[in-house]
Amino acid sequence: MTSVQDPVQDPAVLRAAMVDALRTDPAVSDRVAAAFATVPRHLFAGGEPLARVYDPNTTLAPKVDDAGRETSVVSAAHIQAVMLEQAQIEPAMTVLEIGSSGYNAALIAELVGDRGAVTTVDIDPEIVTRATRNLRAAGYEQVRVVQADAEHGVPQHGPYDVIMVTVGAYDCPPAWRNQLSEHGRIVVPLRFAGITRLIAFDRDGDRLVGDRYRLGAFVPMQGNGAATDQMVPITGEVTLRLDTCELADFDVPALRKAVHSSGIERWSGAPFDLPDELELFLLTHGRKPVPMLHVSENMVQQGVFAASARRGVPALIEGGSFAYRTKRESPETGGFETGVIAHGPDAETVAARYIELLRRWARDYRRRDAARIEYLPAGADTKHLTGWSTTKRHGTVTVTWP
Repeated sequence: MTSVQDPVQDPAVLRAAMVDALRTDPAVSDRVAAAFATVPRHLFAGGEPLARVYDPNTTLAPKVDDAGRETSVVSAAHIQAVMLEQAQIEPAMTVLEIGSSGYNAALIAELVGDRGAVTTVDIDPEIVTRATRNLRAAGYEQVRVVQADAEHGVPQHGPYDVIMVTVGAYDCPPAWRNQLSEHGRIVVPLRFAGITRLIAFDRDGDRLVGDRYRLGAFVPMQGNGAATDQMVPITGEVTLRLDTCELADFDVPALRKAVHSSGIERWSGAPFDLPDELELFLLTHGRKPVPMLHVSENMVQQGVFAASARRGVPALIEGGSFAYRTKRESPETGGFETGVIAHGPDAETVAARYIELLRRWARDYRRRDAARIEYLPAGADTKHLTGWSTTKRHGTVTVTWP
């Protein structure tokens, strides 16, 4: 008797369903969808359940180090599709992937075709071995797998038309720019202002210029490019988070006192949507650092803070007072309305400043890709910069709102 494969356990059926789901996003092109339809994702998944492997919004089980930190992971298929669309990979291109799971490199190999070249690099020898084994098993022997510190790129196989960074990066080292072709593109989850944005940068001489970006979370880069956020504890349950290079000059005792004072609510009349775009605007509205406020679940349950602060929300600080964004249902906006909760002796003043920012964003920038993000290498002239900027080890990130 011929056995019949259970459709729920048939990788081909599940892969087709995943591709159908990806196609519901109008940004996913036929070429990228075809790559996902071709590459057997389960061969890169370490035996995880097939339903999980082919769920387009599920990240696969990460590798975790002895300290409990995630060091490598296969991203959700939808995030990978977004990155591939940002990269605009064409046949015959030469591509470098930084951070290797094997699966994404196989997708890139499908896009560049027989005349293209793909190199994938990782610092972890175990990941390199696994990626090599899985790529060979899936039939992608042409992909070069290199063990190296990606801070220095892989110069021997460049220049690259596209560099695709699949780990969270705090900076753009010179090697990446130097190994790009003249009109090359870098897609990188770049960490700045205490957040990560997945940015498609085009090379313009020594500068990198980006006007397409998305929300994304990735395991942090290891090796020479590793860095961590700056954490400023206010209490044991309230913390401010900033980029490592920003100066933190907060009056912590005064802010601690403000935490325990009654807060005030003020409402903007502006609609709340596109929260990741609004967050970027609030964090980069001026030159003074705007930290991310994080509070414990206990503080939310006690009613001391609104739920928006649980996972992090931009906070305006004025001496011993602070304000942060919240929301409420509002029939006048057709959904939710943005508002502010403020604490401290100057709560009214800092709340009014925040409300003005919320209204300004809703009036002038309430759309996708409203900001222009640039990266200028160290030594570049930054005197002309008029927007928000932060200087890192290898250069300066600047965000303007045209």
